[in-house]
Amino acid sequence: MATLQQHLLNELSAVPTHRISGRVVAVRGLMIEAAGLEAALSVGSRCMVQGTLGPNHQVLCEVVGFRSDVALLMPFESLEGIGLGAKVTVMAHASAVEPSDAWLGRVVDAMGDPIDDKGPLPKGGIPYLLRNAPPPAAKRQRVAGKLDLGVRALNTFLTCCNGQRMGIFAGSGVGKSIMMSMLARYSKADVNVIGLIGERGREVQEFIEDDLGEEGLKRSVVVVSTSSESALMRRQAAYATTAIAEYFRDQKYQVLMLMDSVTRFAMAQREIGLSAGEPPTTKGYTPTVFAELPKLLERAGPGLVGSGNITALLSVLVEGDDTNEPIADAVRGIIDGHIVMDRDIASRGRYPAINILKSVSRMLPDCNSSDENDLVLTARRFMATYENMAELIRLGAYRRGTDPEVDRAMHFHPQLEAFLSQREHESTSLAEGYETLAKILGMEAPKPKEAATATADA
Repeated sequence: MATLQQHLLNELSAVPTHRISGRVVAVRGLMIEAAGLEAALSVGSRCMVQGTLGPNHQVLCEVVGFRSDVALLMPFESLEGIGLGAKVTVMAHASAVEPSDAWLGRVVDAMGDPIDDKGPLPKGGIPYLLRNAPPPAAKRQRVAGKLDLGVRALNTFLTCCNGQRMGIFAGSGVGKSIMMSMLARYSKADVNVIGLIGERGREVQEFIEDDLGEEGLKRSVVVVSTSSESALMRRQAAYATTAIAEYFRDQKYQVLMLMDSVTRFAMAQREIGLSAGEPPTTKGYTPTVFAELPKLLERAGPGLVGSGNITALLSVLVEGDDTNEPIADAVRGIIDGHIVMDRDIASRGRYPAINILKSVSRMLPDCNSSDENDLVLTARRFMATYENMAELIRLGAYRRGTDPEVDRAMHFHPQLEAFLSQREHESTSLAEGYETLAKILGMEAPKPKEAATATADA
């Protein structure tokens, strides 16, 4: 009861004692120009514009810039019904969400409002700013301890640790969404926070019901903003996903944050920047895109000492399968590893279509024991040898017995391909992955780093 009373008092104290209003003086494309509010606004402020489609028709907007003596507002929804002279009222509250543990199992929009027909969402009472600052670098924990993702190829060759941030780089239709659903179902994280940014509307229910499933949804919060929504909503969905993950991190949970995709966040920011008059740079992306990416991505990772961590797996939709395009290149320079999904591998029918030789986890080799590193390096050596000779082997130009190393690579290739392949509804633990790989290569099953250290100490 005391908590409820305090919450009500907080709500009442946030009610403004007066309102500041101005007027719409121009509407240009996606942008509203409002006058009479310059002294009361700053970039990021919220305003409500009164429409003409009815007495209750109002359009929420955000200030994205200023030009001369007018404020530039971008709407969160359609501009239909907004005209010259429309009343613009400054909103007093900050842009924030108030998550709680009761949000687990729920689906929300970019505003933090429920969209799953399961009733209202209880607020946690502590607002988490959508545009929050990352934890101070000198006070963060170290990234440590492996996180079991349930996917063999990632667990063995691209090991992920608690608090690590990795990108999944793939073109359209290569299977990144299915792999992310596997991560949500099978990872050993305490909580999943999943952001579907600019997703196709028809795929949302498919992802929640088929890919995520009831078991995955029970320990997840899903934030949805479809491609039909405004650029502000798509951008805000990424901020809301991160803010919700920060709440669970502060509750000392190990959080897995999945975001599909960072590219659509960047595209939304580009749309906002161009509308506000920013100059386009590489491929039309504006300078604020490259300024906002590190601000968003640095919020994930290890928390302060005594709190949990946010392990982030972020999909990056590469244009034309070019992993060096501007957004992919910028993201790769910020995060702690990259997983490259290859269309040629997918066309051969091997899923998940991860190109191990082009992928990197920056926590390796330090997070592995020496036995685990020997096993992984041996397998990678055979894979690289086969890849170098693949064209000659396919053409029949290579004769067995010419090079013993190539012969061994050819022998192990079908088994390694089968190892890297994994069905959507199949899960493999860290230990099982190493044991299976060791059996394929005829090596002894490796001891994990902790066990190896304990044996050496003894």
